[in-house]
Amino acid sequence: MSWMDRSRKGSNEMDDRAELDRPVSGEDEDQELAEVLDNFKSSVHAWSEAALSRPRRVAKVVRRRSWQLAAGWALGCALVVGSVSGGVYEHHQRQEMARLVATAKAAEQKRLLAAEQAGQEEEDLLSKVDSDVSREVPSAMEPLAQLMAEDETK
Repeated sequence: MSWMDRSRKGSNEMDDRAELDRPVSGEDEDQELAEVLDNFKSSVHAWSEAALSRPRRVAKVVRRRSWQLAAGWALGCALVVGSVSGGVYEHHQRQEMARLVATAKAAEQKRLLAAEQAGQEEEDLLSKVDSDVSREVPSAMEPLAQLMAEDETK
């Protein structure tokens, strides 16, 4: 506080003391109260005007915060969707592999069955050939062979 402020304060204090010493009437009191209220009102209006004209940084902070929040939600949703779709894809892949394995097993069983049938046909053919070879007389000549066998027994 400078020396001029102190001297003013001192003179103001003297004036205030002088006013306190003199008798105050009801009308002076009302006028003084109205003056004090007017001063208060004007200081409140001045403060309001200063507060309203002041630049607002809160809006930028709120916008930035809302964008951060929106970006966080978007990334979180993308993570959830990615995880779920990865799980669905993995499940689909396992089903496809199981289907391929089942198809391969069915094809292998068909091949084994066909091989077994082919082997059985070969066995039948070989047994027929063996029976044909083991005969002394071919089947076309069998009636003649029977006649000759009858003649030998007579």
